[in-house]
Amino acid sequence: MAVVRATPNQQPSLAVRTAPLEEDGDLLARLPAAAPLAWLRRGEGLVGWGEAARVDLPAEAAAQGTARFAEAARALRRLMDRAEVDDGVRVPGSGPVAFGGFTFDARSGGSALIVPRVVVGRRGGRSWITTAAPAGGPPGGDPRPDVSAPAPVGPLSWSAGVLSADAWGAAVGAAVERIRAGELEKVVMARDVVAAAERPVDVRTLLARLARDYPDCYTFSVDGMVGATPELLLRREGDEVASLVLAGTRPRGASPEEDARLAAELEESAKDREEHRYAIDSLRATLAPLCDAVEAPERPRLLRLANVQHLASPTRARLRPGVSTLDVVAAMHPTAAVGGTPTAAAVEMIRELEGMDRGRYAGPVGWIDGAGNGEFGIALRCAQVRDRQARLFSGCGIVSGSDPRAEVAESESKLRVMREALTD
Repeated sequence: MAVVRATPNQQPSLAVRTAPLEEDGDLLARLPAAAPLAWLRRGEGLVGWGEAARVDLPAEAAAQGTARFAEAARALRRLMDRAEVDDGVRVPGSGPVAFGGFTFDARSGGSALIVPRVVVGRRGGRSWITTAAPAGGPPGGDPRPDVSAPAPVGPLSWSAGVLSADAWGAAVGAAVERIRAGELEKVVMARDVVAAAERPVDVRTLLARLARDYPDCYTFSVDGMVGATPELLLRREGDEVASLVLAGTRPRGASPEEDARLAAELEESAKDREEHRYAIDSLRATLAPLCDAVEAPERPRLLRLANVQHLASPTRARLRPGVSTLDVVAAMHPTAAVGGTPTAAAVEMIRELEGMDRGRYAGPVGWIDGAGNGEFGIALRCAQVRDRQARLFSGCGIVSGSDPRAEVAESESKLRVMREALTD
């Protein structure tokens, strides 16, 4: 099938058709092995395959640039305006849909928007199928592709990423010293590890395991970046947006008593409350120019996941007229939960101390439809999969009270998500 690739200024005209779907099976079971796209939570969401259109966005020269989001919004608007749409469902996620993944750092290349040839969606008990293809050309992709069974990963060899655990702990220690010296208030330090398989990794296998083990997270796959993130950056429906702020973490306990002790320790921790307060304050300041009201709880609640527990604060806001979804994503990224406070100083320290290009780790990932509805999370608990290799990432919020040894242990706990997904 033809794949339409374009720069942001060269968009094809698409013919898009959405129809109800009576079937109610597993969305992941529909995916072919080649480049699957997914955004799922508790069996609902979107899966897609093929490329009807794709926009690759270049690296930016500006250190704190948002041009990739602005170019993506313009390209998406042109594409949606030119599309010939027949939508018989008309819910968020029907009609033309683009999956998107954006780099953490403006100076990194690799941000992309992908309009699949086929999307299958489910929401509130309703299912649908969307096909998209260049107008005047062959019809969209096969809604029932030849789907092989997901393949096991097989034996793996593991190696350190850019920094070993010890070297990363030393970098965390350097960050703590500079925070105590007053350079900034918080920085989020990330590390990577690499897994090499004997054959190409089947992303569908990882998706199935993540969706099974972390049903309350958002399981995603966009352009090889696959994971299960607990952190919802933005959900938009109409002019209402919602976000879930996570900052402050403890592992789950091996017994109910240990679990309760760790939860109480997290809720009473001055260091973790400080980290969470920075994240909430940052979100309020970011959304204020774009929204008429921002609602957030006075105190965070406890969010328990399979492997860790977080301090969490759900927030809501109503957008002002003319504000696009990607305008909000651009303004919110990077949040204090994945960058630090103040943002510019934190990003510069990350570049200096991490010593690696994060790529799309900790960047926005999700989907957006022709009406501007969509969901974007932060690409956390994830790996970039390329053929036989998977590069895993984890990060920790560092403040003046951080202990490097404890942060190394926390990073290992977060890496466990993808280690287990890769392990047969």
